[in-house]
Amino acid sequence: MEMWSRTVVLLLVTTTVTCTPLINELEPGKDWPPRNSVKQPSDYEKETSTFAEKEEVLPTGNPIEEIDEPEEVVIDASQPILRNADSWERKVDYSGAQVWKVSTERVSVLGVITRLRRRNLISTWGGNHSSIDILVKPNAIANVTRVFQRERIPIDVVIDDLQQRINDENPPLDANEIELQDRRGHRMTWKQYHRIEDIHGFMDYLAKTYPKIVSVNSIGKSHEGRDLKVLRISDGKPTNKAVFIDGGIHAREWISPATVTYFINQFAENFDVETDDIKNIDWYFLPVVNPDGYEYTHQTDRLWRKNKKPTRSARGCVGTDINRNFGYRWGGRGSSANPCSEIYRGSTPFSEPESKALSDFIKNSAANFTAYITYHSYGQYLLYPWGYENAVPADHKDLHDLGNRMAEAIKQTRGSSYQVGSSSGLLYPASGGSDDWAKSQGIKYSYTIELSDTGRYGFILPTSFIEPVARESLNGLRVLASQVAKA
Repeated sequence: MEMWSRTVVLLLVTTTVTCTPLINELEPGKDWPPRNSVKQPSDYEKETSTFAEKEEVLPTGNPIEEIDEPEEVVIDASQPILRNADSWERKVDYSGAQVWKVSTERVSVLGVITRLRRRNLISTWGGNHSSIDILVKPNAIANVTRVFQRERIPIDVVIDDLQQRINDENPPLDANEIELQDRRGHRMTWKQYHRIEDIHGFMDYLAKTYPKIVSVNSIGKSHEGRDLKVLRISDGKPTNKAVFIDGGIHAREWISPATVTYFINQFAENFDVETDDIKNIDWYFLPVVNPDGYEYTHQTDRLWRKNKKPTRSARGCVGTDINRNFGYRWGGRGSSANPCSEIYRGSTPFSEPESKALSDFIKNSAANFTAYITYHSYGQYLLYPWGYENAVPADHKDLHDLGNRMAEAIKQTRGSSYQVGSSSGLLYPASGGSDDWAKSQGIKYSYTIELSDTGRYGFILPTSFIEPVARESLNGLRVLASQVAKA
């Protein structure tokens, strides 16, 4: 495959910054000094007024773009209603729903999938240029099967009962693990997917236990008022570079916050014996960018993707895709103006409190950010900008080389193969992403990493995968740290 369709040169805006040491007498997080904001690229203001008023145009020419303009998933009234202990909303039950992998090598397949999607018979999961995973609703299986048979489209049933897979995904801890939680002083285990309360409690515990290197700060609030907690690990050397890592932008991607918190635990608990590459970096972690959506996946709808801020939709559709809301090339290909779409871009750039808080923090921080990594799932891809268009930045060879070395370290751990390339070239155009925005701010090493697996479990990755996936990802991160340290 030809990776580079054309090259664009972007003038990166940089600011000379310094890193200040921790002031341990202050409360955790109070020692992060501000700096002047970095001005957005010049075309940002132009696009803000242009895209905000555009009518939505269905993208063409790419398998995922072609179909990823979904209407809001409607809860089938024929399904049993399960009461949620934390809210009065009905709990979405996926009993009998299936996940199929469908080859998209034939162009005609895309039209079939688009029609089925618009009739609300299927929804889309992951995919690339050769295949796509679709969720087929239980009352539509016979109908969709007949359509595929008539069109001679082969299918591979990957999950034959989605609700059963959900039921088995996150079993309760056994008595020994619960006892160990009590002795540790926090509830994080990496043998279970934890709620936001456990994640934030774990971060606070580390700040109290290791005050010389760990501090915690809330950089803002979600729409529903939950803290956006960032944890910093630093020995305070003024020469340190900085790396920002986040997870949980998309609510249903549970392996992402689990992996990011694993990194936090490894660095905090073992900092004294870590390599100089790790020690010479100020590490900033935001494990859950979308806490409202993340909690909603635990309480009500396991497959919810967006945040929970209401939109101005006449149909009452809720939520914006935070990863289409960042203000660099906002509103372009691979995003939607339809509030009922799963890739709804929001009313304006940074209209969502979560994306605005993250961007404001990075722009106003005194840290010398050299790398930004956002963890997602699934598919096993290591992606770099640009996402907004099938183009690459001027330094794409540097990004590709480092990505390959990170992928090799991951593979050496347990054999997992990650594909490396630009987001738009390897997958599909998606504008308004956080990695494109970070790159536009002058952060050289900006990546989106799509974690395991490649589709057997998809978003419903069992807890037995947490530690293996996090461990191999940590080895990839160490390669990046080595590059950052000498950059």
